[in-house]
Amino acid sequence: MPERVRITDVAPRDGLQNEAGFVPTADKADLVRAIAATGVREVEITSFVSPKWVPQLGDAAELCDLLAADKPEGVVYSALVPNEKGLDGVLAANERAGFKLIDKVGVFASASETFSRKNTNASIAEVLERFVPVIGRARKHGLKVRGYVSCIVACPFEGPTEPFATAAVATRLADLGVEEIDLGDTIGAGTGATFGRVLSTTLQALDEAHEWSDASRVTVHLHDTHGLAAECVRVALELGVRSFDSSVAGLGGCPFASTPEQRAPGNISTEVLLREIERAGLRHHVDHAALEQAAALAQRLVAESRQAEGSAS
Repeated sequence: MPERVRITDVAPRDGLQNEAGFVPTADKADLVRAIAATGVREVEITSFVSPKWVPQLGDAAELCDLLAADKPEGVVYSALVPNEKGLDGVLAANERAGFKLIDKVGVFASASETFSRKNTNASIAEVLERFVPVIGRARKHGLKVRGYVSCIVACPFEGPTEPFATAAVATRLADLGVEEIDLGDTIGAGTGATFGRVLSTTLQALDEAHEWSDASRVTVHLHDTHGLAAECVRVALELGVRSFDSSVAGLGGCPFASTPEQRAPGNISTEVLLREIERAGLRHHVDHAALEQAAALAQRLVAESRQAEGSAS
């Protein structure tokens, strides 16, 4: 029987955080529920980050309280946490729910020194050091930890990223105790060749350091800025990766890849990802009809948000 590919839909977090307008909390909850109903294995529901920096996700606590009433069985809810204060928010949400509403937290580092400083106001080494107590406390409370690495192929400030730089950050995150590495092509710069070099180098480094030989603990996070994400999916599948992030209806878009005149395409859409998985003869858990409904809802919410933002400006 063909292998199954695991899909995490990141639209509620990585998609909505890049919108200029604010999607009402109740609508966010409806979107999370609609995505969970498609059959994806995980939904990244929000980020516990300061509203000062990401006002679109300033309602993380309220969103969790709405979702606590009807979390579907078998679906993992995850959230991004930049620091211990963010983890405190996750733990408080789980305590209010009375059960482990959020199963997994994500920490976020970069393979680019310049991007790290502009995005977090800290060096790569400082960011990784900041994660030591976060990872330790998360695991103590029974939460799984995902370690994101951004700018794995290229940085909007530095240009191409050396594959060994990406591998070094990924290996360091594994040293710190994360159970999953998520490799992000933040500005969608990767081609099959350049992405393949980064991925194979990182997989080899993780295998040598931690015996992650089957790529089962590596997830790929692609942006479709130049329409090459599907090509990168094919390369990742050939290299044994069986876990991907995607965004229903392709919500999102890296602000560093956009221009004032034209918004860059966002995360690889879940629809495109499914097409490549099926073309490779592999299986997934997603129901196409339910995905269409979730995509329609996502598009409507974003359109309403943009309209409201335009009216206010």
